[in-house]
Amino acid sequence: MSSGNDCRPQTLTKPALGEKEAADLVDRVFGLKVSWIRSLPSYDDQNFHVRVSADSGAAEGADEYVLKITNSEDSREPDLIEAQTQAMMFLSAEGFPSATPYLTKDGNIMSLESGDTRPGNKKYMVRLLTYLPGTPVANIATNAQILYEIGRLAASLDKVLSEKFHHPSVKNLHRDQFIWNLANVPLLDQYIYALGQNKYCAVVEQVIEQFKGKVIPKLSSFRACINHGDLNDHNILVDSSSASLENPQYRVSGILDFSDMSYGYYVFEVAIAIMYMMIESPDPLSVGGHVLAGFESVVPLTAEERGALFLLVSGRFAQSLVIAAHTALLYPENKEYLTITAKTGWKHLMTMFEVGQEAVEKMWFETAQEYTHHAPA
Repeated sequence: MSSGNDCRPQTLTKPALGEKEAADLVDRVFGLKVSWIRSLPSYDDQNFHVRVSADSGAAEGADEYVLKITNSEDSREPDLIEAQTQAMMFLSAEGFPSATPYLTKDGNIMSLESGDTRPGNKKYMVRLLTYLPGTPVANIATNAQILYEIGRLAASLDKVLSEKFHHPSVKNLHRDQFIWNLANVPLLDQYIYALGQNKYCAVVEQVIEQFKGKVIPKLSSFRACINHGDLNDHNILVDSSSASLENPQYRVSGILDFSDMSYGYYVFEVAIAIMYMMIESPDPLSVGGHVLAGFESVVPLTAEERGALFLLVSGRFAQSLVIAAHTALLYPENKEYLTITAKTGWKHLMTMFEVGQEAVEKMWFETAQEYTHHAPA
């Protein structure tokens, strides 16, 4: 859920192409004839699910794609989009279910295009990515098995990116002032106004102050890596690998949206995954232990990293809720999508603080410990 490139307030940069304009774009830039197209929900980019004619030269076995039109602000950083796209291609080659780009007619992975012909029109970076089948985690009843798998995925993805992804563009993932990097929770100060004066404002201020005092001083002791940064319940696709309706077994079939990639720390990724898996859960406080167990089966956390986990999860709740409120003021017509997290997010954040760090951590760590005796096959 990218929100611009740094800590400046986001400007109105979201593309607004109609379906016919998008179909024409696919034809002009990629040389493919669209037979069916529909808009997909998005935060500040514009996405379309497209089906192309079988005889129009699509890649073998693929006739469905996602047309991704990056907002005009982020489109000014082609090197960053290059890094994200190269990472997706690398992960696909490593066996992860990641989309890959269909090349333009000029043989490039992306193209900077005008939004329309009006004077002063904005430029948008355009990519056509393979369509990944599956059901968003947000649309299933999660169980311990898939939560563990998501934790393991988060650790495996960061580990392989950090150890083996050496493309020259990787340097562009150093994004020190990027508002969605979990290290930048203190930058939320300038967006709190969007909450108005209510009880939520006080808890966010508490999160920010504790983050400044207890997390920021410890960052140098955390292990650095490349983070996907947005493994939320809409960016992970799954399919069921068993016929049992009572106890379905899921596998991850797709990883979406790499626009929040940046250098960070391993513990950031598990905190982000825990927070987003809590959103739709009927028992949110219990989620963390299963995700943590999966993550630690690949990358065990240090004592310092574990000690920061509660405030990192709280910090991600604060980021998601505050930035969504700010962005909804800019895009009132997209408010329903932008505030998806807020429907349950505020309740979960308040509950975490009411129960307290010690009790929540005890629940998470005891659940994770049980997996060391009964690890999934």
